[in-house]
Amino acid sequence: MSLAMDAGSVRAQMSVLHRNHPFYKWLVLGNVMIGTFMAVLDSTIVNVGLPKIMATFGVTIDKIEWVMTAYLLVLAVMLPTSGWVADHFGYKRTYGFALFLFTLGSFLCGTAWSENTLIVFRIIQGAGAGFLMPVGMAIVTREFPPERRGIALGFWSIASAASVSFGPLIGGYLIDNFSWHEIFFVNIPVGIVGVLATMVIQREYKTEHTRGFDFIGFASVSVFLTFLLLALADGNASWNTGGWTSAFILGCFALSLIGLVVFLFAEFNVKHPLIELKLLKDFNFGITNIVLFIFGLGMFGSTFLMPLYLQNSLNYTPFQAGLVFLPVGILQGVMAPVAGILSDRVDARIPAAVGIILLGISMYLNYFLSLFSMHSQIMLPLYLRGFAMGLMFTPLSTLALTNVPRHKMAQASGLFNVIRQVGGSFGVALFGTLLTRRIIFHTASYGVAVDEHSAAFQKVIRGLAHFSQHALGGSVEHSTLRGRALVIAHVMKQAFVSAVNDDFLIAGGITILCLVPIFFLRRKRSHAGARAVAMD
Repeated sequence: MSLAMDAGSVRAQMSVLHRNHPFYKWLVLGNVMIGTFMAVLDSTIVNVGLPKIMATFGVTIDKIEWVMTAYLLVLAVMLPTSGWVADHFGYKRTYGFALFLFTLGSFLCGTAWSENTLIVFRIIQGAGAGFLMPVGMAIVTREFPPERRGIALGFWSIASAASVSFGPLIGGYLIDNFSWHEIFFVNIPVGIVGVLATMVIQREYKTEHTRGFDFIGFASVSVFLTFLLLALADGNASWNTGGWTSAFILGCFALSLIGLVVFLFAEFNVKHPLIELKLLKDFNFGITNIVLFIFGLGMFGSTFLMPLYLQNSLNYTPFQAGLVFLPVGILQGVMAPVAGILSDRVDARIPAAVGIILLGISMYLNYFLSLFSMHSQIMLPLYLRGFAMGLMFTPLSTLALTNVPRHKMAQASGLFNVIRQVGGSFGVALFGTLLTRRIIFHTASYGVAVDEHSAAFQKVIRGLAHFSQHALGGSVEHSTLRGRALVIAHVMKQAFVSAVNDDFLIAGGITILCLVPIFFLRRKRSHAGARAVAMD
């Protein structure tokens, strides 16, 4: 009987689904990549659909930006809870539930009948995504030994890169041929496959160290982030006639400050904090999170600008706008494993720094976009961006998690993603507000510069009126009014492009700031040292 049991045990270990099988960790990596693909796909695919959603619901930028901001906000709020939930209920169960919640949110978003219901349903999506990214990252780092984490995280980044490429492309095709609702429905079959794969492939894992849930920390960080983003996003909103000094904005800032104070007090005094801020005492982990916050502020804040520019200024269709982003993800996917190998063999600060420099240059090049930009002028910065993102993420992840003990990996990866997403949320709110502000500024500047009594202006109006009368008919008076409307429309288009240029220039400057903390990072330990830390 003992021999039979031994034989059964051997057969079980020979199965690729057994935890000890060499191929098991790669199956788990593939499973996690499905969730990562979905979470990133949803943000990239929605960017292309924003102009169409704006037209459908008849809303402006300051309103539609909440389709992005609400998703990123809830994602950021839920990220720190992922460590506790995974430790308490198990990593497999948490990851599977996150996939289900994200898929449900996608279905609801596809059925939205107004911008407000879409924002509410995006909150459900964001809650699911808030678990997917950190828990998936923790699962990957747990299954792979320290000396193989670089390449594992590199391949994990391929899912993100694929979403960057194919998200806008798929979204553009669906919008052109069907409707914007389909950009959410497309997540449903992928989500179902992901849930089934999680049930079959993964084996449950629970940490031996359980802890209580920090309700005060969760509530206070939610208040802090929510009201801060409300203030940042609505400072220049059309309905907020009082501007930045209105009672609503000042009240939001006050509540946000109170939430921050309560959160910091709770996290440093409760026995089991929601976010283990003491992890930031690790030099590399703390510095890398500063880099990620600055990166998220610049990168996520400027990401939604390009589809708006392409569709509103150059009259690209959604599919054409999505096609533009195809090389970005391909280059990122090719470079991510290469960067992972490099970060395992050389100083990981080098590829990270090169990636940041290239990313900043790509945004600076976007500063020169115009109403007449050629295709090559649009694509060159995007090529650089894909190359740069693939080059920097894996080395940063490797440097950040080198000295983190294995049983704190979920907390660390949760905090790691929180910082980046919080930076992204701030970026979308700030750059959306900045875009609105700069549009107003440039419209006023160009309006003043247009002298209606000048000979040049009168000549242009006469030419446009003559063209309009021959093309559309009507009286001379109506044709002149149409000519003036065309001039005003051109001024507004130019003001929008100039505002987009301003946003990209600021985003490039913010991104280059990431170089400063990069130089202070310490090289990762030897593999033996890293293994010893992982066994703590």
